[in-house]
Amino acid sequence: MLGIYEQFPLGLHSVESFNSKLPTKQLQQRLIRLFHAINNKEFTFEEIANPAIPNGIIIFEFGIADNEGFNYINDEEAKKALDLVIKENLRSLDFFCAIRYYRKDLTKKSPLKFDYYLLRTIFAKESFEIQVHHERGPRHISPAELTQFIGKKANEGSRNIILKKQSQ
Repeated sequence: MLGIYEQFPLGLHSVESFNSKLPTKQLQQRLIRLFHAINNKEFTFEEIANPAIPNGIIIFEFGIADNEGFNYINDEEAKKALDLVIKENLRSLDFFCAIRYYRKDLTKKSPLKFDYYLLRTIFAKESFEIQVHHERGPRHISPAELTQFIGKKANEGSRNIILKKQSQ
């Protein structure tokens, strides 16, 4: 089924909880649109985390689960996922996130090792949780920094705060 990864690992490396006044379907749509919008966009380290790589560039690639694998969230997959959340009452959605790192100097962009994350998003009334499993890679961006970045990006462009991190 689209949105569910049947083999999601039990070992979690980060769990972040947020409060949200947005209805679940709207929050799910916002996340799908966000992941689609930032796919293959370049970010600097400073935009996301403490710079682990001088002159570092970061590129995200998000995919949505489909039973035993993941589909890159392009225009077609985004539309399928958006249609699904309108029709179905989903309590969770699973995503894959590859984070590509590059060192940029005056003449070229050199690739570095990538990070691979699995994300499970769980929705409840007025709350939202992101569970993160780090599959492999150097962790230039930590699981917690990834969830904070997602929360920050989800709030951008809105008059109201969409996601507010819950106090521990």
